[in-house]
Amino acid sequence: MDTTTLQKGAFSVNGFLEWASISRATFYREVNAGRIKTRKLGNKTLVARADADAWLDALPEAA
Repeated sequence: MDTTTLQKGAFSVNGFLEWASISRATFYREVNAGRIKTRKLGNKTLVARADADAWLDALPEAA
């Protein structure tokens, strides 16, 4: 992943999947559970960087 992706204000779904290293199925499970907030711009689904960081910070720590 290049540094441009790391500095974005919002991710497309594909960009978020790459950033978070999760599958599309996991992404939609997290969205449906209300743990990842999405926004719409026309037909495009976006995840704000702040929401992505909040989701990551809310994950439990590994033992």
